[in-house]
Amino acid sequence: MSRRDGIEVYVPLSEQVVALFLLAIPIASIAWTVTHEEVFREPREYCQKCSKESPSLLRRKFFYLFTCEYCFSHYVTALFLVITHYKLLYNDWRGYLVSLFALVWVANLYMTFFARYKVEVKVERYEAKKIEHEVKEKEVKLKEVEKKAGEQSRIERPAA
Repeated sequence: MSRRDGIEVYVPLSEQVVALFLLAIPIASIAWTVTHEEVFREPREYCQKCSKESPSLLRRKFFYLFTCEYCFSHYVTALFLVITHYKLLYNDWRGYLVSLFALVWVANLYMTFFARYKVEVKVERYEAKKIEHEVKEKEVKLKEVEKKAGEQSRIERPAA
């Protein structure tokens, strides 16, 4: 059930589960972007520095939240729950609590898949560059051999 305009509305479990997997996508995207991508590198480096060097435990933990995708995803999820009023299984505060941890779990699952995908892409790029480098080396050696063969044929040919 869900409350819309003061009226209790039943939301089927199937729709709740679909919403769970769909809402986790932007949560994962935001959490990953802030904690990993180049666009937020400077603020992230500042937060990393503060999380390691601050004299206050509370301050260190606060800044750490912006460097850890798992930690940060909790706050992004809480923001999404405020915006969407999404509840899972229960129509009261328990629905928010269940949805908070379910969304965090699914979002982190998505981020894990994305991290593995990025590693696979990097490995493929590295292997492609390695093969390209080997091909170029062989081309250079082949040209050297052809050049020597051309010089040898000129030397062996009698002058006319």
